Amino acid sequence: MPDNSAPLRVLAFAGSLRRNSYNRHLIDAATGSAPAGLSLTVHDSIADIPLFNEDLEADAAGGPDGVMRLRAAVAAADGVLIATPEYNQSLPGVLKNTLDWLSRNDAALGEVLSGKPVAVMGATPGRWGTRLAQSQLRHALAAMGALVMTSPQLYIAEAASALDTATNDFDDATRKRLHRFLEGFQSWIHQLRGERTP
Repeated sequence: MPDNSAPLRVLAFAGSLRRNSYNRHLIDAATGSAPAGLSLTVHDSIADIPLFNEDLEADAAGGPDGVMRLRAAVAAADGVLIATPEYNQSLPGVLKNTLDWLSRNDAALGEVLSGKPVAVMGATPGRWGTRLAQSQLRHALAAMGALVMTSPQLYIAEAASALDTATNDFDDATRKRLHRFLEGFQSWIHQLRGERTP
């Protein structure tokens, strides 16, 4: 049985550029809700990822600096956690653009999402909890070769009522759901590695 004593390293980021994004707050809540043995590192923003353009790849080996930083962070992680908003019943363009960059075959790192365990969650002030955006995101990630966790799933509907605006933290019920979701992701990664969850 492979060694599973070292903590799993998970890179987390939100598919939103808004400073007060529910999904950024959800990522922040995840850092405090992770089970023992799961270490989350937050990639601060995808704002420095330019619109995908193959000319930019040709101009600089590996692409623009923001792309290279995120690509290296994904490559170094044992798994990736993405929190997505839902815009017009779809995933945000800025998030899809980021994934298009990450899907490229880098000369040094290869296709960093291929074979990478990924979990998807999302929060929205609406009633449906980003269900359509998450479905489309899972489909896109699978097409890139990512190993997308399909269960459990986490949809935070009516997020405004679950978020304390004074502390920018989610309520206890949401945090408990988030903790169980992250436990599921931890087990998923260990399962893919042929390990038992410690």
